[in-house]
Amino acid sequence: MVMVAEVNARLLAGFLDYLRIEKGLAPLSVSAYATDLNQFAQFLEKRKRAFLTARRNDVREFLQQLFSNGVDGRSVGRKLSALRHLYRFLLLDKRIERDPTLNIESPRQWKVLPKSLAKDEIEATLKASSAPIAIPYAEGKYAPALAVRDRAMLELLYAGALRVSEVVAAKLEDLKLESGYMLVRGKGDKERIVPLGKPAQDALSQYLASARAALAESRASKPGRDQTSAVSRTVSPLLFIARGARKLTRQRVWQMVGRASAAAGRHASPHMLRHSAATHMVENGADLRTVQTILGHSDISTTQIYTHLALDRLRSVYQKHHPRAKAK
Repeated sequence: MVMVAEVNARLLAGFLDYLRIEKGLAPLSVSAYATDLNQFAQFLEKRKRAFLTARRNDVREFLQQLFSNGVDGRSVGRKLSALRHLYRFLLLDKRIERDPTLNIESPRQWKVLPKSLAKDEIEATLKASSAPIAIPYAEGKYAPALAVRDRAMLELLYAGALRVSEVVAAKLEDLKLESGYMLVRGKGDKERIVPLGKPAQDALSQYLASARAALAESRASKPGRDQTSAVSRTVSPLLFIARGARKLTRQRVWQMVGRASAAAGRHASPHMLRHSAATHMVENGADLRTVQTILGHSDISTTQIYTHLALDRLRSVYQKHHPRAKAK
Protein backbone atom coordinates (compact mmCIF):
# COMPACT_ATOMS: atom_id res chain seq x y z
CA MET A 1 0.00 0.00 0.00
CA VAL A 2 2.92 2.31 0.70
CA MET A 3 4.23 1.67 -2.81
CA VAL A 4 0.81 2.40 -4.33
CA ALA A 5 0.64 5.68 -2.41
CA GLU A 6 4.10 6.66 -3.64
CA VAL A 7 3.21 5.88 -7.25
CA ASN A 8 0.01 7.92 -6.98
CA ALA A 9 1.89 10.82 -5.37
CA ARG A 10 4.49 10.92 -8.16
CA LEU A 11 1.84 10.81 -10.89
CA LEU A 12 -0.19 13.53 -9.19
CA ALA A 13 2.87 15.75 -8.77
CA GLY A 14 3.65 15.42 -12.48
CA PHE A 15 0.06 16.24 -13.44
CA LEU A 16 -0.04 19.30 -11.17
CA ASP A 17 3.23 20.55 -12.69
CA TYR A 18 1.63 20.14 -16.11
CA LEU A 19 -1.39 22.23 -15.04
CA ARG A 20 0.81 24.87 -13.47
CA ILE A 21 3.51 25.18 -16.14
CA GLU A 22 2.03 24.06 -19.47
CA LYS A 23 -1.63 24.97 -18.94
CA GLY A 24 -0.86 28.09 -16.90
CA LEU A 25 -3.61 27.50 -14.35
CA ALA A 26 -3.84 29.78 -11.33
CA PRO A 27 -2.54 28.46 -7.97
CA LEU A 28 -6.09 28.21 -6.58
CA SER A 29 -7.20 26.08 -9.53
CA VAL A 30 -4.18 23.79 -9.16
CA SER A 31 -4.90 23.47 -5.45
CA ALA A 32 -8.52 22.48 -6.19
CA TYR A 33 -7.32 19.76 -8.59
CA ALA A 34 -4.89 18.51 -5.96
CA THR A 35 -7.62 18.27 -3.31
CA ASP A 36 -10.05 16.37 -5.56
CA LEU A 37 -7.45 13.97 -6.95
CA ASN A 38 -5.93 13.26 -3.55
CA GLN A 39 -9.38 12.22 -2.40
CA PHE A 40 -9.66 9.76 -5.29
CA ALA A 41 -6.11 8.51 -4.60
CA GLN A 42 -7.05 7.72 -1.00
CA PHE A 43 -10.14 5.87 -2.24
CA LEU A 44 -8.01 3.79 -4.62
CA GLU A 45 -5.31 3.07 -2.06
CA LYS A 46 -7.86 1.39 0.21
CA ARG A 47 -8.38 -0.99 -2.71
CA LYS A 48 -4.60 -1.33 -3.21
CA ARG A 49 -4.99 0.27 -6.60
CA ALA A 50 -3.09 3.13 -8.30
CA PHE A 51 -4.21 5.81 -10.76
CA LEU A 52 -2.75 3.78 -13.60
CA THR A 53 -4.74 0.65 -12.78
CA ALA A 54 -8.08 2.27 -11.87
CA ARG A 55 -11.11 0.86 -13.66
CA ARG A 56 -14.38 2.45 -14.69
CA ASN A 57 -16.11 0.71 -11.82
CA ASP A 58 -13.68 2.37 -9.37
CA VAL A 59 -14.65 5.78 -10.69
CA ARG A 60 -18.38 4.97 -10.51
CA GLU A 61 -18.13 3.69 -6.93
CA PHE A 62 -16.04 6.69 -5.90
CA LEU A 63 -18.73 9.05 -7.19
CA GLN A 64 -21.46 6.96 -5.56
CA GLN A 65 -19.62 7.12 -2.25
CA LEU A 66 -19.48 10.90 -2.51
CA PHE A 67 -23.24 11.06 -3.05
CA SER A 68 -23.80 8.68 -0.13
CA ASN A 69 -21.75 10.97 2.11
CA GLY A 70 -23.95 13.93 1.24
CA VAL A 71 -21.66 15.68 -1.24
CA ASP A 72 -23.77 17.86 -3.55
CA GLY A 73 -24.02 17.18 -7.26
CA ARG A 74 -22.01 20.18 -8.41
CA SER A 75 -19.07 19.17 -6.21
CA VAL A 76 -19.26 15.60 -7.49
CA GLY A 77 -19.30 16.95 -11.04
CA ARG A 78 -16.21 19.03 -10.35
CA LYS A 79 -14.34 16.00 -9.02
CA LEU A 80 -15.32 13.96 -12.06
CA SER A 81 -14.04 16.78 -14.27
CA ALA A 82 -10.70 16.70 -12.41
CA LEU A 83 -10.46 12.93 -12.99
CA ARG A 84 -11.18 13.35 -16.69
CA HIS A 85 -8.40 15.91 -17.03
CA LEU A 86 -5.98 13.61 -15.19
CA TYR A 87 -6.71 10.59 -17.37
CA ARG A 88 -6.61 12.65 -20.56
CA PHE A 89 -3.13 13.74 -19.47
CA LEU A 90 -2.10 10.12 -18.76
CA LEU A 91 -3.41 9.02 -22.15
CA LEU A 92 -1.47 11.72 -23.97
CA ASP A 93 1.61 10.76 -21.97
CA LYS A 94 1.01 7.12 -22.99
CA ARG A 95 0.94 5.99 -19.37
CA ILE A 96 -2.40 4.25 -19.83
CA GLU A 97 -4.27 2.67 -22.76
CA ARG A 98 -7.83 3.17 -21.56
CA ASP A 99 -9.56 6.07 -19.85
CA PRO A 100 -11.67 4.83 -16.90
CA THR A 101 -13.78 8.02 -16.97
CA LEU A 102 -15.18 7.34 -20.47
CA ASN A 103 -18.97 7.01 -20.74
CA ILE A 104 -19.53 8.24 -17.19
CA GLU A 105 -22.11 11.01 -17.34
CA SER A 106 -21.78 14.11 -15.22
CA PRO A 107 -24.33 14.39 -12.41
CA ARG A 108 -27.51 16.14 -13.46
CA GLN A 109 -27.10 18.60 -10.59
CA TRP A 110 -24.02 19.94 -12.36
CA LYS A 111 -26.37 21.84 -14.67
CA VAL A 112 -28.31 23.50 -11.86
CA LEU A 113 -28.05 27.27 -12.10
CA PRO A 114 -25.92 28.76 -9.30
CA LYS A 115 -27.70 30.89 -6.73
CA SER A 116 -28.12 34.55 -7.56
CA LEU A 117 -29.71 37.65 -6.11
CA ALA A 118 -32.80 39.35 -7.49
CA LYS A 119 -32.35 42.83 -8.90
CA ASP A 120 -33.95 44.49 -5.87
CA GLU A 121 -31.66 42.46 -3.57
CA ILE A 122 -28.65 43.70 -5.53
CA GLU A 123 -29.83 47.30 -5.14
CA ALA A 124 -30.37 46.83 -1.40
CA THR A 125 -26.91 45.27 -1.02
CA LEU A 126 -25.23 48.14 -2.85
CA LYS A 127 -27.12 50.66 -0.76
CA ALA A 128 -26.18 48.91 2.49
CA SER A 129 -22.50 48.97 1.56
CA SER A 130 -22.49 52.77 1.50
CA ALA A 131 -23.14 53.07 5.23
CA PRO A 132 -19.99 53.12 7.43
CA ILE A 133 -22.07 51.64 10.24
CA ALA A 134 -22.22 48.42 8.20
CA ILE A 135 -18.45 48.05 8.60
CA PRO A 136 -17.81 47.12 12.26
CA TYR A 137 -14.07 46.76 11.72
CA ALA A 138 -13.88 50.36 10.43
CA GLU A 139 -14.16 52.28 13.65
CA GLY A 140 -12.66 55.75 13.60
CA LYS A 141 -11.99 58.37 10.96
CA TYR A 142 -11.24 55.84 8.21
CA ALA A 143 -14.71 54.33 8.25
CA PRO A 144 -16.01 56.63 5.46
CA ALA A 145 -13.03 55.80 3.22
CA LEU A 146 -13.55 52.08 3.76
CA ALA A 147 -17.25 52.44 2.98
CA VAL A 148 -16.43 54.22 -0.31
CA ARG A 149 -13.92 51.50 -1.18
CA ASP A 150 -16.34 48.69 -0.39
CA ARG A 151 -19.10 50.29 -2.44
CA ALA A 152 -16.71 50.55 -5.39
CA MET A 153 -15.73 46.88 -5.03
CA LEU A 154 -19.34 45.76 -4.88
CA GLU A 155 -20.25 47.81 -7.94
CA LEU A 156 -17.28 46.31 -9.80
CA LEU A 157 -18.06 42.73 -8.73
CA TYR A 158 -21.60 43.07 -10.08
CA ALA A 159 -20.97 45.35 -13.08
CA GLY A 160 -18.12 43.26 -14.48
CA ALA A 161 -19.14 39.84 -13.13
CA LEU A 162 -15.64 39.59 -11.65
CA ARG A 163 -14.26 36.79 -9.50
CA VAL A 164 -13.07 37.81 -6.05
CA SER A 165 -9.49 36.87 -6.99
CA GLU A 166 -9.71 39.21 -9.99
CA VAL A 167 -10.83 42.13 -7.84
CA VAL A 168 -8.08 41.56 -5.27
CA ALA A 169 -5.39 41.35 -7.97
CA ALA A 170 -6.69 44.25 -10.11
CA LYS A 171 -4.13 46.98 -10.78
CA LEU A 172 -4.63 50.72 -11.18
CA GLU A 173 -3.29 50.57 -14.71
CA ASP A 174 -5.98 48.03 -15.65
CA LEU A 175 -8.78 50.52 -15.05
CA LYS A 176 -9.71 52.70 -18.03
CA LEU A 177 -12.44 54.87 -16.54
CA GLU A 178 -12.37 57.47 -19.30
CA SER A 179 -13.18 54.70 -21.81
CA GLY A 180 -15.60 52.86 -19.55
CA TYR A 181 -13.90 49.49 -19.32
CA MET A 182 -11.39 47.47 -17.35
CA LEU A 183 -8.73 44.94 -18.30
CA VAL A 184 -9.20 41.80 -16.21
CA ARG A 185 -6.69 38.99 -15.77
CA GLY A 186 -8.62 35.80 -15.12
CA LYS A 187 -7.85 32.11 -14.75
CA GLY A 188 -4.70 30.97 -16.47
CA ASP A 189 -3.61 34.62 -16.67
CA LYS A 190 -5.98 35.11 -19.61
CA GLU A 191 -6.91 38.73 -20.24
CA ARG A 192 -10.34 40.06 -21.16
CA ILE A 193 -11.94 43.48 -21.46
CA VAL A 194 -14.97 44.09 -19.26
CA PRO A 195 -17.26 47.11 -19.86
CA LEU A 196 -18.39 49.14 -16.85
CA GLY A 197 -21.70 50.93 -16.42
CA LYS A 198 -22.03 54.46 -15.09
CA PRO A 199 -22.82 53.47 -11.46
CA ALA A 200 -19.60 51.45 -11.32
CA GLN A 201 -17.63 54.25 -12.99
CA ASP A 202 -19.00 56.81 -10.52
CA ALA A 203 -18.25 54.59 -7.51
CA LEU A 204 -14.70 53.94 -8.72
CA SER A 205 -14.13 57.63 -9.44
CA GLN A 206 -15.23 58.52 -5.93
CA TYR A 207 -12.93 55.90 -4.44
CA LEU A 208 -9.93 57.08 -6.48
CA ALA A 209 -10.61 60.75 -5.78
CA SER A 210 -10.08 60.54 -2.02
CA ALA A 211 -10.67 57.20 -0.30
CA ARG A 212 -7.70 55.33 -1.76
CA ALA A 213 -5.20 58.02 -0.77
CA ALA A 214 -6.67 58.17 2.75
CA LEU A 215 -6.29 54.41 3.16
CA ALA A 216 -2.74 54.47 1.81
CA GLU A 217 -1.69 57.12 4.31
CA SER A 218 -3.68 55.80 7.26
CA ARG A 219 -0.67 54.19 8.94
CA ALA A 220 2.21 56.30 7.70
CA SER A 221 1.53 59.01 10.27
CA LYS A 222 1.51 56.70 13.30
CA PRO A 223 4.55 57.08 15.60
CA GLY A 224 7.15 54.33 15.70
CA ARG A 225 6.53 53.19 12.12
CA ASP A 226 9.21 52.80 9.51
CA GLN A 227 8.59 55.76 7.23
CA THR A 228 10.35 54.08 4.32
CA SER A 229 8.02 51.09 4.38
CA ALA A 230 5.07 53.42 4.86
CA VAL A 231 5.99 55.35 1.74
CA SER A 232 6.44 52.13 -0.22
CA ARG A 233 2.95 51.09 0.73
CA THR A 234 1.46 54.33 -0.60
CA VAL A 235 2.61 53.53 -4.13
CA SER A 236 0.94 50.13 -4.33
CA PRO A 237 0.10 49.21 -7.94
CA LEU A 238 -3.11 47.51 -6.78
CA LEU A 239 -6.46 49.14 -7.42
CA PHE A 240 -8.03 48.19 -4.10
CA ILE A 241 -5.97 48.39 -0.92
CA ALA A 242 -6.41 47.90 2.80
CA ARG A 243 -5.32 50.49 5.36
CA GLY A 244 -1.64 51.29 5.09
CA ALA A 245 -1.72 50.38 1.36
CA ARG A 246 -1.54 46.71 2.24
CA LYS A 247 -2.94 44.08 -0.08
CA LEU A 248 -6.55 43.13 0.45
CA THR A 249 -7.25 39.48 1.24
CA ARG A 250 -9.93 37.39 -0.41
CA GLN A 251 -11.36 36.73 3.04
CA ARG A 252 -11.87 40.45 3.66
CA VAL A 253 -13.83 40.81 0.42
CA TRP A 254 -15.98 37.80 1.35
CA GLN A 255 -16.66 39.36 4.76
CA MET A 256 -17.56 42.69 3.20
CA VAL A 257 -20.00 41.17 0.70
CA GLY A 258 -21.52 39.01 3.42
CA ARG A 259 -22.11 41.98 5.72
CA ALA A 260 -23.56 44.21 3.02
CA SER A 261 -25.92 41.53 1.71
CA ALA A 262 -26.99 40.46 5.20
CA ALA A 263 -27.89 44.05 5.98
CA ALA A 264 -30.05 43.97 2.84
CA GLY A 265 -31.84 40.84 4.07
CA ARG A 266 -29.98 37.97 2.41
CA HIS A 267 -26.48 36.58 2.86
CA ALA A 268 -24.48 36.44 -0.35
CA SER A 269 -20.95 35.69 -1.54
CA PRO A 270 -18.83 37.46 -4.18
CA HIS A 271 -19.50 34.56 -6.55
CA MET A 272 -23.24 35.11 -6.16
CA LEU A 273 -22.76 38.67 -7.43
CA ARG A 274 -20.95 37.24 -10.47
CA HIS A 275 -23.79 34.78 -11.14
CA SER A 276 -26.34 37.53 -10.56
CA ALA A 277 -24.71 39.68 -13.23
CA ALA A 278 -24.77 36.81 -15.73
CA THR A 279 -28.36 35.90 -14.84
CA HIS A 280 -29.63 39.45 -15.21
CA MET A 281 -27.84 39.92 -18.55
CA VAL A 282 -29.43 36.75 -19.97
CA GLU A 283 -32.85 37.69 -18.57
CA ASN A 284 -32.54 41.02 -20.39
CA GLY A 285 -31.74 39.37 -23.70
CA ALA A 286 -27.94 39.04 -23.83
CA ASP A 287 -26.70 36.18 -26.00
CA LEU A 288 -24.58 33.48 -24.40
CA ARG A 289 -21.45 34.31 -26.45
CA THR A 290 -21.43 37.83 -25.06
CA VAL A 291 -21.96 36.57 -21.53
CA GLN A 292 -19.18 34.03 -22.06
CA THR A 293 -16.79 36.81 -23.08
CA ILE A 294 -17.65 39.02 -20.12
CA LEU A 295 -17.37 36.16 -17.62
CA GLY A 296 -14.10 34.94 -19.11
CA HIS A 297 -15.27 31.35 -19.66
CA SER A 298 -12.87 29.50 -21.95
CA ASP A 299 -15.62 27.11 -23.04
CA ILE A 300 -19.20 28.03 -23.99
CA SER A 301 -20.40 24.87 -22.23
CA THR A 302 -19.62 26.52 -18.89
CA THR A 303 -21.84 29.47 -19.80
CA GLN A 304 -24.66 27.17 -20.92
CA ILE A 305 -25.84 26.75 -17.34
CA TYR A 306 -27.67 30.01 -18.07
CA THR A 307 -29.35 28.58 -21.18
CA HIS A 308 -32.68 27.89 -19.51
CA LEU A 309 -32.95 31.59 -18.66
CA ALA A 310 -32.60 32.43 -22.34
CA LEU A 311 -35.21 29.79 -23.16
CA ASP A 312 -37.59 31.20 -20.57
CA ARG A 313 -37.27 34.64 -22.11
CA LEU A 314 -37.67 33.21 -25.61
CA ARG A 315 -40.86 31.46 -24.54
CA SER A 316 -42.17 34.62 -22.90
CA VAL A 317 -41.53 36.75 -26.00
CA TYR A 318 -43.08 34.08 -28.22
CA GLN A 319 -46.21 33.87 -26.07
CA LYS A 320 -46.53 37.64 -26.13
CA HIS A 321 -45.92 38.32 -29.81
CA HIS A 322 -46.64 35.26 -31.97
CA PRO A 323 -50.21 35.35 -33.35
CA ARG A 324 -50.59 31.57 -32.96
CA ALA A 325 -49.12 31.36 -29.48
CA LYS A 326 -52.34 32.04 -27.62
CA ALA A 327 -55.32 29.78 -27.70
CA LYS A 328 -58.48 31.37 -29.13
